[in-house]
Parts: sequence; structure tokens; C-alpha cells
Amino acid sequence: MMNMVLDSVLQAIGSTHMVRLDRLASEWGLSGGLFGKLEYLNPGFSKKDRIALRMIEDAEASGDLSPGQNVVELTSGNTGTGLAIVCAVKGYPFTAVMSRGNSMERARMMASLGAEVVLVEQAPGSQRGQVSGIDLALVEEEAQRIVRERNAFRADQFALESNVRAHEFGTGEELWEQTGGRIDAFVDFVGTGGSFAGCARALKKHNPSIRCYVVEPDTAAFLAGREVTNANHKIQGGGYSRDLPFIDPALVDGYLTVSSGEAAEGARALARLEGIFAGFSSGANLHAAAGLLRGKERGKNIVFLVCDSGLKYLSTDLYR
Repeated sequence: MMNMVLDSVLQAIGSTHMVRLDRLASEWGLSGGLFGKLEYLNPGFSKKDRIALRMIEDAEASGDLSPGQNVVELTSGNTGTGLAIVCAVKGYPFTAVMSRGNSMERARMMASLGAEVVLVEQAPGSQRGQVSGIDLALVEEEAQRIVRERNAFRADQFALESNVRAHEFGTGEELWEQTGGRIDAFVDFVGTGGSFAGCARALKKHNPSIRCYVVEPDTAAFLAGREVTNANHKIQGGGYSRDLPFIDPALVDGYLTVSSGEAAEGARALARLEGIFAGFSSGANLHAAAGLLRGKERGKNIVFLVCDSGLKYLSTDLYR
């Protein structure tokens, strides 16, 4: 049956498909069920479309966002793309503030969607394609300056509870429904912490015994309380070595780490074995889930988010 005609592209956000990754599990010798939720099928090619829509709709409902007001947010590219889409449809001017260290495909996509893109130079010593918490702090300073000067609405993905609610009442519920509740564990590479917190809340409401694991870069496992030996890594969109208010330790059943190389290996395996073209963070999630299926979660069912599309990384070394 054909789907209904939508009133706008915003109605295409969410309700993404889930795939059982049996080919990959067999190739890697994994015991258990491995499931990837294809968040790159959202219109902006990432899970961040969900929070962009929720932040704007909540701000409209509360009166915090006025008609025609400038919307501003810092971004590694995915939240900015989601906001560019939502603001284009709803008629708000949008300004994305992004580090030059992020892949340029993202800046071009946001600009094509009508956003003003402000690129911030990285801190001395930072490498292109490896955005650290220090780099993000420089982006934050610039975002705050623009908000003050323009009396803009700040769609603050690190602070607005809309981020968590988008996943708690959307993504997390979909995970439960699509698997028929047959979930033993959930893993998530953490950026803002919104998708981890929202999905963990939803899943644990249904079944408190579901284990939820935070995934971080191996050299920047800040949330796990480890020493940050190198804040620069290739897994864009997370691992910023900063406090995240959305992460409630009561929701965390364990902390996992992956290297940049392991994240790349995971992304390439998704493409080669399952035809799923994803980015670094998706590869990180896969690698972390595979480690669990080889160890403490052997024989169990693990779900993770395929966070964004590999199309956003063609200027990096991920698929060369």
C-alpha cells in the first residue's frame, strides 16, 4: 500500500525502519541478535531531525519562539541540518554555528537548505576532522554572541529537555514496538546525551532489566571517569569530554569505549555486509554492540541507532 501524501517533509521525520543485522553477525561470529535502527532515513539523514522538530514545536507552544525570530544553534552538522529543514518549512531564519573541523558536506547541505552557516576556526593544534571539547567551546562562544546581538532563540540541544523527549516518546518507543519488546541491551555513542537518555528512559519504563550502555571514544572516556588522554578523535558529533546534564547515572548500566579505527571499521562493515551507508558514530555503536555480544551479553538481543549517513563523510578518510 502506498503511503499517504504528506502536508510537509516534517511529517516524514521519525518512524524509521529497523534492520536485523544477521549477515554482519554471521561474518563477525557474533552470538545473539543485532539490530540497527536506520535513523539516516530521516529527511536530513540523521537522528537529529527528531530533536530539531521537537525543540521548535515546544518553543512555539511555550511562546519562547516568536514568528520570524532568528533561530541559532551550534552544531557538528546534523542538528543544524535538522533545524535548517524545520525552519525552512516553518519560516524562521536559521543560523548554524559550526567548527571548521567538521566535514564540509554538512555546511554545504545546511546552506543549501537556506541556513546561514558561521564557521569557527579550531583551537591551535586541532586537526581538521577531529573536533575536541576545546573546539566546541569556541563554537559555543560564537553562538552566544550571535544570540545576544540578534535577540535570537537558542535551540540549545545540550540543555533543552525537548532533546530527550523527542527520543523518549519517539525513538525509544519505536525501538520497543519494532522488536516486540525483545530487547536485552541498548548501546549509544553519546553526543548531547539526548538519544541515550530518551531511549533509556523509554526502554526501562517498559522493562527495567534492559541494560543501557554509554559509548565513548577510547581516548576521551570522560563520562566513565577516565583520564582524557587525547580529546581529538575522528568520531564527529560526540566525545567532547564535558559534563552532560541529560546523562543520569541511574540509567547507565555500563560504559564502553571504541577507537577511531574501530568506529571506521564498524561503519565500513555496515556498508560492505549490510548495504547500510553510515557514519563514524554508527560504526562506534556497532563495534561496541559486537564487543558485548562476544562477552557479557553473549546470546542476547542488542539494539543501536544508525545515527547518520555516510554521505556526510565523503571528504574524510572514512570511505577512501
